[in-house]
Amino acid sequence: MERFERVTGAAAPLLLENVNTDAIIPVPWIVNFGQDFGKGLFGGWRYGPDGAENPAFVLNQGPYREARILLAGRNFGCGSSREEAVWALLAFGIRCVIAPSFGDIFFENAFKKGLLPVTLPLDAVTELARAAAAGPAPVLTVDLRACTVEAPGGRPVAFAVDESRRQALLRGLDEIDLTLAHDAEIAAFQAADRARRPWIYGAAPAGPAG
Repeated sequence: MERFERVTGAAAPLLLENVNTDAIIPVPWIVNFGQDFGKGLFGGWRYGPDGAENPAFVLNQGPYREARILLAGRNFGCGSSREEAVWALLAFGIRCVIAPSFGDIFFENAFKKGLLPVTLPLDAVTELARAAAAGPAPVLTVDLRACTVEAPGGRPVAFAVDESRRQALLRGLDEIDLTLAHDAEIAAFQAADRARRPWIYGAAPAGPAG
């Protein structure tokens, strides 16, 4: 998993409520093997029926084509449990989504894949969108070490994140990596348990002769 420490980049405003995972990555972009999930991000909104780009959609506009941060509305990522929604955001280049709330499963999947979901009140998200748009470029900085979001020349806005998840993102460790970090402890437990209960690790006892 790619480490997350500090990201500065274009922040695309998509301040809609209840954006579900089907909108984030529509089914056709999942079932067709080899599809580019990044290209399929918000595929139903980014493209018309003929496949041409919709110029009104934010990710098809100017600097937002290279967005690294997404500003969203309440309950972002609700709906189905598809983890491809997170993959699509990452494949596009987005490393952080800032919203007032998230769908529970999306929120969990984000941390597992290296996408940082930042929860802030709606007025704070709206103000960040306004501040970014007011600058010479619509840029924000998300600093996971300091747990702040900041627009150029603006005051840092603090956010909270579970410390174990914060450390995992800072170190670029997924759940398997975190488990393997305790390899010596696991091996010591298994050795002690083998000595205490050898029958657990040996062959099953032979049945009665017959």
